Amino acid sequence: MIGLDTNVLIRHIVQDDADQSRVATRLIESHCTADDPGTVSLVVLCEIVWVLDRGYGYGRDAIAGVLHRMLSVEDLHIERSELAWLALNLYKNGKADFADYVIGLCHREQGAEVTYSFDRRTTGCALFRMALK
Repeated sequence: MIGLDTNVLIRHIVQDDADQSRVATRLIESHCTADDPGTVSLVVLCEIVWVLDRGYGYGRDAIAGVLHRMLSVEDLHIERSELAWLALNLYKNGKADFADYVIGLCHREQGAEVTYSFDRRTTGCALFRMALK
């Protein structure tokens, strides 16, 4: 099993740098199989969302599609995939960032009743409460 960093996956997804994209695609296609999948951490998923949004201007639907494909392929092993699926569903239907939902879900798993935030985009999600003055 190999681990895949954000920059390798971004090159494979976006295909914006001919040399690096070719290397990334060859690496993934030759080393990631259903029997020996490449591993992707939750941190990498959060970074991918941030890079696609802020760096490449991908919309929420396009980003959700990328995450859905990554979570669905057998060639990748996503860390805590059940939590990632829950975060993806919240992200698709919510306003907050994917990372916010990962944080809220992780806190919930650790026994937190709620996660306090100043981020107004978390309003309306049962995982969060606004931190008020």
